Amino acid sequence: MCGRFTLRSPAGVIVAQFGLRELAELAARYNIAPTQNVLAIRVDDATRAWQPAWLRWGLIPSWAKDEKIGAQLINARAETIAEKPSFRSAFKQRRCLVVADGFYEWKKSGRAKQPFHIRRRDQQPFAFAGLWERWRGGDGALETCTIITTEANELMRPLHERMPVILAPRDYGEWLAPAAKPEELQALLSASDAAELEVVPVNPVVNNARHDAPDCLAPPAELF
Repeated sequence: MCGRFTLRSPAGVIVAQFGLRELAELAARYNIAPTQNVLAIRVDDATRAWQPAWLRWGLIPSWAKDEKIGAQLINARAETIAEKPSFRSAFKQRRCLVVADGFYEWKKSGRAKQPFHIRRRDQQPFAFAGLWERWRGGDGALETCTIITTEANELMRPLHERMPVILAPRDYGEWLAPAAKPEELQALLSASDAAELEVVPVNPVVNNARHDAPDCLAPPAELF
């Protein structure tokens, strides 16, 4: 499951990490939620260069009659993306990297839910494996995406049975390669090394999807 994430890294760091030519400066985001625009990287059809794109989070298949379906397709299960009608075309032809530097998960504690921020120990940005689509509605074309999930690793398992696929940097090129074979792509969609990640309890203000500020990552003790 991936329902909220962060991207606070400066544009220069992202350019260096992903080998981009350029990227406009970004506003730090502390609580990115479904239906909002997210930063993705995909291959340009004409130049074959990696290019940044802003895609709405929540995939709308090209054949959908109503864009509301996107709210139900924020995640795609790695085990079924090759067969599911909503994802199989994008899996073959429209893969992307969704850029992040952490994501949230919750654990129930009595009546309350304690949020946790999961991130790399070195605090560097990373990429979720993603799929994107172009949907044409009454107001023109809309480009959307979904984040692929897999079974949780041992670090995440106490919080949730699923986690987003965090691709290793060495696998970015293969994931984006237009001619990549399905079986090779499927091999990339496993849980990341738990030793590279950390789970940190954070401020429950992040539970409100409209709250997007630095205090989302404050330790819970700072509330008292």
